[in-house]
Amino acid sequence: MHTNIGDNMYYLNCFFIYSILGHLMETITALITGNGFKSGFLYGWWTPVYGIGAVTILFVSEYLFKNLHMHRFWETIVMFFVVGIVLSTLEALGGILIEKIFGIVFWDYSNQKFHIGHYISLEMTLVWGVASVIFVYVIHPLLKGLIKKIPAWVTIILILLFLFDCTKTFVDKRKS
Repeated sequence: MHTNIGDNMYYLNCFFIYSILGHLMETITALITGNGFKSGFLYGWWTPVYGIGAVTILFVSEYLFKNLHMHRFWETIVMFFVVGIVLSTLEALGGILIEKIFGIVFWDYSNQKFHIGHYISLEMTLVWGVASVIFVYVIHPLLKGLIKKIPAWVTIILILLFLFDCTKTFVDKRKS
């Protein structure tokens, strides 16, 4: 797999755009449901697990499925299962890391029927599978052109802000 600086900037921009959109989606959902949930553990308007998940989905769909030359139907079915499992694993790792580093449990699926601990449930794996199919075939194609037009200086500013946010969050939460 060959990448260049333009590819790296593209994937960084995908990370930031989808981290921000994920944060907005969770914030709006919390407002609608009235549960007072705060998306993410950082101060800024991004939830990195969504950005990491989106970039993971893109790598899987663009590099794995592109080279398999599968019929679209089978590609969709395989993507549903593979990405659902990959994102559930990512969600579990993120939850465990946040809990170990900051002593916070941000989400807990133990009230769902088919859960494995706090961080994984069959129900959410199915949600991630459906979301990944919608993401690959609907959302990302709509935003791809816009993401490619983001200037490098904007990406650099986002990187600096994100690193500052991560550092401040880590220092502040370790103090408390």
